[in-house]
Amino acid sequence: MRVSVVVCTYTLDMYEHFREAADSVLDQTYDDVELVVVVDGTPDVYDRVVEDYGDREDAIVSCNDENLGLLASRNRGAELATGDVVAFIDDDAVADEVWAERLVRAYEEEDAIAAGGKMTPEWIAGKPSFLPKEFYWLVGVTHKGFADGPGEVRNTFGSNISFRADVFEEVEGFDVDIGGRKGDKNLQGGETELCARMREKYERGVWYDPEAVVAHKVFDYRTEFWWLVDRAFWQGYSKRAMETLVPESSGEEGEFLGDLVTEFVPERVKGLVRSPSIAAVVQLVILVVFTGCVGGGYLYGLAKYR
Repeated sequence: MRVSVVVCTYTLDMYEHFREAADSVLDQTYDDVELVVVVDGTPDVYDRVVEDYGDREDAIVSCNDENLGLLASRNRGAELATGDVVAFIDDDAVADEVWAERLVRAYEEEDAIAAGGKMTPEWIAGKPSFLPKEFYWLVGVTHKGFADGPGEVRNTFGSNISFRADVFEEVEGFDVDIGGRKGDKNLQGGETELCARMREKYERGVWYDPEAVVAHKVFDYRTEFWWLVDRAFWQGYSKRAMETLVPESSGEEGEFLGDLVTEFVPERVKGLVRSPSIAAVVQLVILVVFTGCVGGGYLYGLAKYR
């Protein structure tokens, strides 16, 4: 089973990070991996990629004629891929060496039609002490409460997800308009929308393997409080919009919020009573603040997407 891994990149500022992502794909323990690089309309970046990877038999390099965006670039990569499985990782992430091996195991042992794994943080500027693990998803990292263990979920992060190539083609890939549907640049969740369509067609989700690990680089701007507040608001907004545009996408967010109210917050309050600390108080307050921001964004989406 060949695994084609699509990595999309765009700017020279990210080139060294891209190289680390690409090299992590090529250094997998699984021996039938193909690297597919799509440069999104930047000739200077394309020339560098060709120089570094163009002569490799296990790599395909392409450049869009113009900047088309991430989802269109991913679709282009899937078109170029020759594997039985097409996987996706971002240019600011690094795959664990057994990542592809774990994905293949999901297809061979679990008869999966899509598979993904856990996103772990690589704190470039240090871990922000105020950020609760329940809200790691704001920085593209698998959060506390996501899943109890291996099993089927609606979707994993777009930087750690894969599909059987024929399934990806059958559902017609990512919806390239999802980020600008109805002129709405704040909509997020391309993998959510795709997996909702996949579930509608096949009545199956994504097999989640927590041992299929990809590390996501969390740059300093992503650890700034007001950036996270803004992110939380627009994530809440996107959840409501996605429920309206793709009703099949709803469900897991409600379960998470339920766990947040009935389990995570009470758990933190009990911990604070047992062992009081300023850090614990701050995280509890931030937990409430971020929950309110997500709720505010959701209500704004409720008003707009009736």
